[in-house]
Amino acid sequence: MRSSLLRAGTALTAAAVLAAGFTAPAGALAPAVVIPANVSSTDLIINEAYLVGGSAGQPYKNKFIELYNPTANDIVLDGKYSIAYRSASASTNPQNFALKGTVKAKSYFVIQGGSNATNGAALPQVDAVAGINPSGSTGTIVLTRSASAISLPTGSVVNNAQVVDLLGYGASNTYETALAPTPQGTKAVESLNRTNFVDTDDNSKDITVNASVTPGAANGGTTGGEPGGENPGEETGPELKTIAEIQGTGGATELPKDTAVRTRGIVTATYPTGGFNGYYIQTPGTGGDALPEASQGIFVYSAATVNEVKIGDYVEVTGKPAEYYGLSQLTVAKGGVKQLTEPAEAIKPLTIAWPKTDAERERVEGMVFNPSGKYTVADNYSLNQYAEIGLAFGESSLVPGADELIQPTDVAEAGTAEAQAVATENYQRGVKLDDGATTNFMGSTANKAIPLPYLTPEAPIRVGAPVNFQSDVILDYRNEAWKFQPLTQLTAGNAASVQPATFVNTRTAAPDEVGGNVKLASFNVLNYFTTTGDQLEGCTYYTDRAGNPLTVRGGCLARGAANAENLKRQQDKIVAAINGLDADVVSLEEIENSAAFGKDRDEALSTLVDALNADRPGTWDYVRSPEALPASEDVIRTAFIFKPSVVKPIDESIILDDAAFSNARQPLAQAFQKVGGNAKSRFVAIVNHFKSKGSAPATGENADTGQGGWNAARVGQAEALVKFADSLKTQRNTDKIFLTGDFNSYSQEDPMQVLYNAGYISQNAKTGDYTYLFDGVVGSLDHILASPAANSLVTGADIWNINADEPIALEYSRYNYNATDFYAPTPYRASDHDPVIVGFYVDKNSPKAVKK
Repeated sequence: MRSSLLRAGTALTAAAVLAAGFTAPAGALAPAVVIPANVSSTDLIINEAYLVGGSAGQPYKNKFIELYNPTANDIVLDGKYSIAYRSASASTNPQNFALKGTVKAKSYFVIQGGSNATNGAALPQVDAVAGINPSGSTGTIVLTRSASAISLPTGSVVNNAQVVDLLGYGASNTYETALAPTPQGTKAVESLNRTNFVDTDDNSKDITVNASVTPGAANGGTTGGEPGGENPGEETGPELKTIAEIQGTGGATELPKDTAVRTRGIVTATYPTGGFNGYYIQTPGTGGDALPEASQGIFVYSAATVNEVKIGDYVEVTGKPAEYYGLSQLTVAKGGVKQLTEPAEAIKPLTIAWPKTDAERERVEGMVFNPSGKYTVADNYSLNQYAEIGLAFGESSLVPGADELIQPTDVAEAGTAEAQAVATENYQRGVKLDDGATTNFMGSTANKAIPLPYLTPEAPIRVGAPVNFQSDVILDYRNEAWKFQPLTQLTAGNAASVQPATFVNTRTAAPDEVGGNVKLASFNVLNYFTTTGDQLEGCTYYTDRAGNPLTVRGGCLARGAANAENLKRQQDKIVAAINGLDADVVSLEEIENSAAFGKDRDEALSTLVDALNADRPGTWDYVRSPEALPASEDVIRTAFIFKPSVVKPIDESIILDDAAFSNARQPLAQAFQKVGGNAKSRFVAIVNHFKSKGSAPATGENADTGQGGWNAARVGQAEALVKFADSLKTQRNTDKIFLTGDFNSYSQEDPMQVLYNAGYISQNAKTGDYTYLFDGVVGSLDHILASPAANSLVTGADIWNINADEPIALEYSRYNYNATDFYAPTPYRASDHDPVIVGFYVDKNSPKAVKK
């Protein structure tokens, strides 16, 4: 509709409409809006309305309204046009949004609206964002030549020169001549489409409902040289370009984004499901063992044609070059793909080593890749949410023996060139393995009901595991990361034929033998709380896919399980882990301080010991809290458990009540002596849990400057710990001191330097291993350090990788998050930190095992 064509005397009265034989459709509440058709195409039209964005199964997260400029001139919107929506029965336009920008001649203008949920991908083209949120099944959309809302009453025929175009659908009371069809709402992938840009002022004829969702592209049929057909009066279509010419030699295509081109290639991967809505093509005969000057592969974004092609087809596509968050692509509309019958040389998978730089990766973006060489699982944190696995190529040249990606400050001091070199190498070696989909498996209820690909209860995907590629992949760039994509969407159902890689199971049933006649371990037990959320007021919860509470989210002091059922799941895994350690003394971190709930301070600790003894009767006891307690404590605490058949506590435990720990957990010290031994067999263990790295101030000494937040606080805590340990040498009559726990500091950070400078020797360093995974890199936050006298007795050390290596999907807190049940009462993923264990002889004269 083009109201610019209205002339005096063209308005029709309601009586005249009825006299002309017009009958309102069933359900209509008012006569139609009738404005003469714009047969001369002199203004904008509403070309498409996608009204179900974000709903389950939809390709896009947001709704949109697409305008089209059929004229030969650019149309400036600023202060002149607005888009409005009103419900089917409304008489005013409460959702009216002024538009800004320019709609170029014979081009599209996409207005992003609201969303029903979080399903689907981001829109590939957005020219304006408005708060408009139309119903998916019925309503009225109005394009006006006014920056503010105009009056558009029902109950009478409207002939308003300010109305540029109008779309009434479903059971709306306002429409052109007759209503557009009724969509299904959120039940199907569908869009209200105008065919061939035709506007006859009859919504029922001009608008159809179909499954073609094409933001910024033609809906089917073309005019004015748009992709999908040839220009009227010309014998050829858009210019034919090679894929390499479209890709270019830089980080983005250099071709105009508003000019259609044609190109040819062999289809190498298709993604009709999963949210990619497109396919990859590659120049025939390309690939092999050399890095090309420009990429020979490209992604074709085309929900309209993805079902028209299959892997191996030789095709010509017509579309517009675009960059989608760094990924070069062609946007191809319906009718924009043509099958070619001429012979085409087969493509060859790239067999080059993983490219180190972005510039090199751009030269193979979109091409078929055969990941030859050594790849190792480096990150599995997003596996249960996006089915995404971080990989590391080759071995570190800076950290001997490291296959994973290493936390720079675990091997070099912060701010040094050495640390920066490790960070750079991590980027050079890293790539992600994806599932060919955008599915968020922790998103909607429908997504949670989809079994995760890659991961099964029988085949854990552990950090450090070697990767065996079974098939080629596509080198893709999405979500600001380089990725290997399978050749079509991977699902649990098609894994046998589609899954591109398998992973070696690197689990061990027990830690390595560490020798000695006493074994000391440290274990963070991941907020073990026997005061469950349902015992308190105000708790909120993380829930499973059925809405059942699992763990406390906030609103109360508890931090662990939501109820007894989940506590048992957590406890069973911790019991299996601690008993599997086979240590004689275990320092614990993140266990409930039961005094915070008006109970005996040791209640949670004694409950855990009871559970351990139920599994192995008579094995364990715990160190009682001292009489002298700090005036203020955290809701979590540190603790010791021990085997009374091996060691016995000497004197009362001591808590360091120092101001340095006002924002952390106070250290707990206990002297032990070997059963049957004398004072010479005595040693002291001090368990710690320093201030965490998160929620740091933005400025000041505790701001994050490369070692996480609160580094200065942790340095002060390390200094106070050294003084405390020195005092205990005299008080407990031994110079054999072990410092254990979660120091929230990587091995070469400032707090650890304080301890090294005081003479304490890292036992972790003897293992060549790590205790924690964060942001795709591994390092140790948990440590055991020994005084020189204690270190001289150490026979071996190990880190038992039962937690940091394991997917979080196995944790008790993720029970029933997915259709697949990953929970098992085993040690694996009992916590997020790995336990450290050392063996030592308590007497210098004792025989020593071979050091690890």
